[in-house]
Parts: sequence; C-alpha cells; structure tokens
Amino acid sequence: MDDASMVGLMGRVTGTIGPGLVGEVIVRVRGGAEHFLAYPVSPKDRIETGTVVMVVEYLPPRTVYVSAAYDG
Repeated sequence: MDDASMVGLMGRVTGTIGPGLVGEVIVRVRGGAEHFLAYPVSPKDRIETGTVVMVVEYLPPRTVYVSAAYDG
C-alpha cells in the first residue's frame, strides 16, 4: 500500500496514544482490518481508547500519525 492511500483513512484507537506512549489503532485496509503503531500528530495530544481517528501520515510498514476525527 502506498503512502497516499493510507492518508485520510479512519480508524479506532485500541491503545491510548499520547506523550511518552506508543499507541495502537485499527484501520480498515486491503479488504480487512489491521493494527498500526500510532503517534499523535500534535505531540502534546492524548487520544483515548475508542476514539475515532484519521490517519494524517503513514510511515511504512506499520506506523501512523493520527488526529481525532471529531471534536469533542
């Protein structure tokens, strides 16, 4: 999967993302769902488990930078 096709995909946090933490998200790709290591786009943000996120940057093979998809 190329970098551009991952950017903009939605996922759900399965392991809290935040400062000093390597979180985890599950994203629907390639006809299934896959887990990726995740970091917040803004280094000070904390994104809790269950939050819907959008992939902003993809670093192959298994790392994404994400932001919360919805304010709240």
